[in-house]
Amino acid sequence: MSDDPPQAVRELVRRCDRAALATTLPDLSGSRNWPYASLVLVAVGHDLSPILLLSDLAEHSKAIAADDRVSLLFDGTAGLAQPLTGPRATLLGRAVRTDEETVRRRFLARHPDAELYADFGDFHFYRVVPERAHLVGGFGKIHWLSAAEIAPAPVAGLDEAEADIVAHMNADHADAIGLYAAKLLGLSGDGWCMTGIDGDGIDLRAGGQTARLVFDTPLATAADARQALVDLAAKARAV
Repeated sequence: MSDDPPQAVRELVRRCDRAALATTLPDLSGSRNWPYASLVLVAVGHDLSPILLLSDLAEHSKAIAADDRVSLLFDGTAGLAQPLTGPRATLLGRAVRTDEETVRRRFLARHPDAELYADFGDFHFYRVVPERAHLVGGFGKIHWLSAAEIAPAPVAGLDEAEADIVAHMNADHADAIGLYAAKLLGLSGDGWCMTGIDGDGIDLRAGGQTARLVFDTPLATAADARQALVDLAAKARAV
């Protein structure tokens, strides 16, 4: 994890494929509202906006309809003997329902099983527009960050080019993706595929396992992606 707080937030949010969603339930008791936390699957837009697919029947959807303010906890402490020494980030923002095709594509690439219910009438996609982030990188490593501080630099043309890049890599360079997973990330197993690419790195998946590989140098334009992926393959072969 990066020592730079904004970069650490971006790495953690992009690495996680699930999060704890906190909303405010409408008045249940006749006296006041209540905070409510639930587990959700998450993907992330190029602008670091978390993407959710929620059913209207879920309690968190009812809560968002009444109050669009939400928090998402991204937990990077899995596997640690002392979890409180590990990183976690809470993103505060507002959940907005959307029909954007790029939102749908990014979520379903990250969670292919969601294709089974994504078109049900009661399911809708949401973007969470970040307003602040709270990073706890371990004991004493605590930072409040603004949306502007955590926002990634835009990458010209990548939104439009991403689907073709991912399809090309999975169809023609599956061996390179396997090397990324095995040599650069130390992951076992076969069947790794790429599910997304953004300015900071690439997302991988094999079955129910996901992984994140960060570029040595962030992309400035979509045209930089080819050389970055070639460089990663060369680096993996040299390990």
